[in-house]
Amino acid sequence: MPRFFEGNLIAPKGRFALTVSRFNSFITEPLLNGALDTLRRHGVDDQQLDVYRVPGTFELPGVTRRVIESGRYVGVIALGCVIRGGTPHFEYVSSEVSKGIGQLAANAEVAVTFGVLTCDTVEQAVDRAGVKAGNKGAEAAVALIELVNLHALIGAGK
Repeated sequence: MPRFFEGNLIAPKGRFALTVSRFNSFITEPLLNGALDTLRRHGVDDQQLDVYRVPGTFELPGVTRRVIESGRYVGVIALGCVIRGGTPHFEYVSSEVSKGIGQLAANAEVAVTFGVLTCDTVEQAVDRAGVKAGNKGAEAAVALIELVNLHALIGAGK
């Protein structure tokens, strides 16, 4: 019979970082609040949490990389919001941010989760920041707790 490994939702030891875009703050602040609330509800103490604010979503991969490389954190959540406009700017930003955070998650020694909304409309973003479709920041926080615990299992060689 195969052995199965998965993380649990018990607050792990260590520090957590959240990188969050200030641009579209009417969306990113509820994402941040949802993530912080979820981490706290799962037993993560405020003293374990650091928040790094960046000007825009495009800046998330660079700052998130530096946060990861600092070696101070067991997990990092990247939070942002890109809303489609009338120019190709949306495609460029959403593609590069998704690719950048994805590469960091694949290569990092710590858990990294993606809480960046890429929405066609403001209404979609509002819905995903806590109105109708849940809070994607909270979902990224739950995933982070599970991943940090899974990383610990893998590192323990069990």
